[in-house]
Amino acid sequence: MNVGIQIGLFLVDAFFSFYIVVVMLRMLFALVRADFYNPLSQFVVTLTNPPLKILRRFIPSVGRVDSASIVLMVGLELAQIYLEGLLQGFVPSPLLAIVVAVRNLLILLIYIYIGAIIVQAVMSWFAAAGRGYNPVMSLLDRLTHPLLEPIQRVVPPIGMVDLSPLIALLLLNVALMLVSSFLA
Repeated sequence: MNVGIQIGLFLVDAFFSFYIVVVMLRMLFALVRADFYNPLSQFVVTLTNPPLKILRRFIPSVGRVDSASIVLMVGLELAQIYLEGLLQGFVPSPLLAIVVAVRNLLILLIYIYIGAIIVQAVMSWFAAAGRGYNPVMSLLDRLTHPLLEPIQRVVPPIGMVDLSPLIALLLLNVALMLVSSFLA
């Protein structure tokens, strides 16, 4: 593979991956009803509003799930798969591309939660030192609460140590192995 193709693949992957992560965060923030006025939320909303405004005219939300965000993520993932395929000289079948797109989005979702839990755990060390309010921490709390709260009901803190993030990370890694093994 020549260097031009490698650069093209890198740029396609970087652009699409970044934007897909931002759209997924938008969907997750809406799902957990995160603070809309948080600076990070505003950043996410500003980046994702243009295409979502258009899609929402045709695709309504289903309950608290932002269907337009899901359609946008799948569309972006499919575009990435086809662009990378074209750069490498092949065109994947539509059914395979859809299955791979859904698999990649599930893997990304798991990685977002793994990253959120790790960042939240590290930031909690500094919050305990009295650093004050952090807008990222409030979003992470809101994002990870639905995942950690059921574990905290089963496994209460031991002394001052909350083991729920560790257990959640173990479960997320098992889920990652299962999803990654699908169409490996």
